Amino acid sequence: MASHTPTASRRRWGSTVAGVLILCVMLFPLYWMLNTALQPDSGLLQVDPVPGSLDFSGFSKAISDQGGHLLTSLAVSLGAVAICLAISAPAAYGLARFGLRGSRTIVFGTLITQMVPGIVIANALYNSYVDLGLVNSYFGLMLADASLGIPFSIVLMRSFMVSIPGEVIEAAQIDGAGPVRTFVRVVLPMSRNSLITSGLFAFLFSWSDFMFALTLNTTDEVKPITLGIYQYIGAHVGDWGSVMAASVLSAVPAAILLVLAQKYIAAGITGGSVK
Repeated sequence: MASHTPTASRRRWGSTVAGVLILCVMLFPLYWMLNTALQPDSGLLQVDPVPGSLDFSGFSKAISDQGGHLLTSLAVSLGAVAICLAISAPAAYGLARFGLRGSRTIVFGTLITQMVPGIVIANALYNSYVDLGLVNSYFGLMLADASLGIPFSIVLMRSFMVSIPGEVIEAAQIDGAGPVRTFVRVVLPMSRNSLITSGLFAFLFSWSDFMFALTLNTTDEVKPITLGIYQYIGAHVGDWGSVMAASVLSAVPAAILLVLAQKYIAAGITGGSVK
C-alpha cells in the first residue's frame, strides 16, 4: 500500500490543480464583468486587468436606470416560484403515491416538454394571451415563467416523494388525516429539501428568462432585468461600465440564493436516489 501513496498523492494534487484551473476559466467572465464595471471611464478594449482605483459611478447609474427592472424581475420570479410549486407539488405527489396508470409515460412526456424550443412556446402563448388579456401583465409573465420550472420540479419532487415510506402516510391516515391533510402536514414537510431545490431552480429559470419577457410584453409596463439590460446595451453601447454594473447587479440575487441553499440543493437532488 505504501508504494501507491506517492502516486495517489500526485493524482490528488493533479485533480486539485485541474479543478482550480477549470474554476478560474469559468469565473473569469464574472471577474471581467466586475472589473469593467469598476472602470466606467474606460472603453471596452482599454480596461486594465486590475482596476487602479474603485469607481462605483457605474453602479450608481445602473441602479438609477435599472433598479425598477430588478424589482420587477424579483416580483415576477417570486410569483413564478409560487405558481410552479403550487402546481408541481400536488402533481408530483399524485404521480408518486396514487399508482396512476401510465405515470411513467406522463413523467417521460413531462421531460419531453423541456426539449420544445422556447420561441415556439412563446409564439403560441402570445396568441392565447391576447385573447385572455394577459399581455403586458405581471400575472401573465409569472404564468409563462412558471412553466419553465414545472416539468423539472415535477420530476425532482416525484423522485423524492417515491422514497417516502408508505408506513408514514398510512400512520397519518389511521390518525384520521385525509389525503389533503396528509399531503400538507406530512408529505410537504418531509419533502422540504426537494421543495427548496425546485423553488430555487424555478426562481433561476424565471430570473434569467428573456424569451417570454420579450415576446409577451409590448410596452414598458412590465420589463424584467433581462429585457432592461438588452435594451440598455443598445442605448448605452459606449458606456460599458454601466452595462456591466447592471449585469453584476442582476447576478447578485441568484448568487446569494445559491450560496444560502446549496446544502438543500445537494440533499434535494440526491434525496430520491436512495429508497
